[in-house]
Amino acid sequence: MGTGFIEEEENWSSEKQERKGRWLPAELNDMFLLQQSKQVVKTDAGEMKVTQSNGGRIVDRPMHIGFINMEPKSLFIPQYLDSNLILFIRRGITISVSSICVPGCQFQFVSRHQLIAGEAKLGFIYKDKLAEKRLKIGDVYTILAGSVFYLVNTGRGQRLHIICSIDPSESLGIGVFQSFYIGGGAYPPSVLSGFEPEVTKAALNTSGFYLSKILKKQQEGPIVFVDDSLWTKFLELKEQDRLQHLKKMVDDQAESDDDKEEKTEEAEPTDWSWRKLLNSVFGNVNTRIEKRHTVKPPDSYNLYDGKPDFRNRYGWSVALDSSNYSPLKRSGFGVYLVNLTAGSMMAPHVNPRATEYGIVLYGTGMIQVVLPNGTRAMNAKIREGDVFFVPRYFPFCQIASRSGPLEFVGFSTSARKNRPQFLAGGSSLFNTLMGPELAASFGVSEKTMQRLVRAQRESIILPAERAAPGDVDAIRRREQ
Repeated sequence: MGTGFIEEEENWSSEKQERKGRWLPAELNDMFLLQQSKQVVKTDAGEMKVTQSNGGRIVDRPMHIGFINMEPKSLFIPQYLDSNLILFIRRGITISVSSICVPGCQFQFVSRHQLIAGEAKLGFIYKDKLAEKRLKIGDVYTILAGSVFYLVNTGRGQRLHIICSIDPSESLGIGVFQSFYIGGGAYPPSVLSGFEPEVTKAALNTSGFYLSKILKKQQEGPIVFVDDSLWTKFLELKEQDRLQHLKKMVDDQAESDDDKEEKTEEAEPTDWSWRKLLNSVFGNVNTRIEKRHTVKPPDSYNLYDGKPDFRNRYGWSVALDSSNYSPLKRSGFGVYLVNLTAGSMMAPHVNPRATEYGIVLYGTGMIQVVLPNGTRAMNAKIREGDVFFVPRYFPFCQIASRSGPLEFVGFSTSARKNRPQFLAGGSSLFNTLMGPELAASFGVSEKTMQRLVRAQRESIILPAERAAPGDVDAIRRREQ
């Protein structure tokens, strides 16, 4: 076992030397791994990091990959972006907390983590009305640029992990992407804060006292913990029950707000109330309840629940495009999910229509990419959390390590059916092209060509134990 590791390490080093001076400059040999990430949000309640696309002329549409992590009972406050998003609910992590009591204080520590199915609530404006979707692990949902939305981690004691594609084609070009926060306060500031106070007061028909109270209170950042009692229970209600609850809140608080106004030192008259605030956010609550009219937004699509597009004993794959999920048509992107068993390979293939971005969900393995001149551009070891991309037309393959399965999710830069062209296996281009012309192009007899091409009877996902790497983490440690 140890000798195998040494041999692999030596081969890996020699490959690096071998690639120098070829078609691709040496400093760009690893350009298909996206390793530069930027933290764009960080609070006690969660964070968001973005891995930026390298772009360049060989990428038909650049795409950034976002990673959102939210603590239990947290809220990613209402906002809209200058970029299109496709959300993928990755997983949740159960957090078990133990406490040690010490006189005068209390310490807490995490004693156990367990991966479970994460759940999220996505709220957004659809056809000028509030709509909400409960999302579970494996769900895919699109949010178009300029659409107001918020996210809530509804799991009890569960961290939520979301992977998202970020399409900057409609962006302002300010940073990776630009958030415009509807909610907020001192940090982050709401977009309302940018107007002159007199303008905002007139627009909201409120006083400076209440305007200051709302626009300066929140200081916890874009991801905040929600109230463990009233707000959490409110978010867990079904939509019709929530509307009834809103009506009760409006009726109960209207008189209370009027009383508080009379007691303030601010002499300026105001019509501001909880009724006006809630109606401004959710529309006329009483009217909505009376009409009992709800808006049904597009459903999410779960990559794990459906039947795989392809499955054999070496793995399975799912491809999602506009033909089987219409919301992708407006975003212009596709989604895929691949699971390879230990020592298996996604056969060498070409994407003729799109650049492909991938994120390793779990496991370890290897990805190889080939240049147009037939030389190798990259032979990279990959593990959980790694992000890679493959430009349109470039041949490539992914291989799971011998130590366990490899699963990766990804996004393609076209919402049309991709129709990958495979270079090996029973459904390969070579089988389709089989004939004297193909044999002549290789300078061999047709019989020899047939023997080579038809030796592999499996299709798409192939056994590849001889080519598969061993323990990738161990190899990486030895290379450092």
